[in-house]
Amino acid sequence: MTKVFAIGRGQYENVGDIILRRQLLDWVRPAGELHVYVGASPDGYDEGLGLRPGDRVYRSLRAWYRVALASALRGEAAYVFKPGEIQLTLVGMKEHLSLLPLLVALKLRGGAAVRAGVGTRNFAAVPRALMRPSIALSDRTLWRDDATGRYMGTGAVMPDLAFGEGADDAAVSRFASPAPERNALVVSMRGEDPARPYPSRAWLDGVRSYAAAHDLEIWAVTQVWTDEERSRRLAADLGGQVLGWTGPTGHDEQERRLRELYSRTAVVLSDRLHVVIAAFTEGAVPVGSPVGDSDKVDRHFTTIGITGVTVSAGIDSADELVARLEALAGRRAELFAALLEARRRLRGHRQDIQQVLSGRSPAAPATTEPVAG
Repeated sequence: MTKVFAIGRGQYENVGDIILRRQLLDWVRPAGELHVYVGASPDGYDEGLGLRPGDRVYRSLRAWYRVALASALRGEAAYVFKPGEIQLTLVGMKEHLSLLPLLVALKLRGGAAVRAGVGTRNFAAVPRALMRPSIALSDRTLWRDDATGRYMGTGAVMPDLAFGEGADDAAVSRFASPAPERNALVVSMRGEDPARPYPSRAWLDGVRSYAAAHDLEIWAVTQVWTDEERSRRLAADLGGQVLGWTGPTGHDEQERRLRELYSRTAVVLSDRLHVVIAAFTEGAVPVGSPVGDSDKVDRHFTTIGITGVTVSAGIDSADELVARLEALAGRRAELFAALLEARRRLRGHRQDIQQVLSGRSPAAPATTEPVAG
């Protein structure tokens, strides 16, 4: 039996990392016995990953690597790069450099390696060059946004893995029409750095005005531990409620609480990509709202054919914010049709990756021309 090795460890404070890893682990589990490194994971993290009794779980990276390398040399292994955002620094690229011996062993002994759902945080030339060997030794390379694909100049592009989570396709089809039970407006903003700029007064006024016009409850939510203080400040300034993340609440329970709220959310505004995507997949109109000039949310939505979902949280006109929210809310049919198409694309990539890892796919180059969304 093929042993599929994967890294399930991510930013422990971030539910978004769990969403990405869970989806990819579910993709590759049918290809063989899953061996997952999770490290010293906190309460609810492994449960949030959806790990199953038959999965082999490792707390020690050294032990995981030893088993992976031995299995690769016996011709019994496959490897899956962790999804998410790469920081193109030497520290951020440690997976792509330290695992080169494993990738070489896989290549020599007929194993496979795939990289799916990966994006870059910055676009520096030297670290990109350092990634070339691991890309060349991979059987599939799939970036999660068109900008990363163009920058890397190699590999193909797929929708972000998180678009595959949330409500089922039948429910997504129904999201094309407004529903009276959607009585919440959700906001969530990065707060890991207390000095990070705060949304403008006009933005706060616009959020309140839109919520009042549509009789929506305002909720500030924490999907990342480090945002808790900012969530509470937002709730106070907006006159809303807070769904925080404190005390013993595990990752799995926090995600359940968030998705329950998202399932009755009309509009979500956030500068966190996976807050926007998670709420979107539960039926909320997605609005990226960075304080600065980040295009991260736009990049990932453009990849699935949706443009113009970002409205700056530094906006200087409340009326303009309200007008932009009204316009986006009027695009429900377009938005959720694009989500269904993104999921169709994801299913195709899932099938292909399972075949590659199982050795049932015909040989294909690791690099192909990037495909626009």
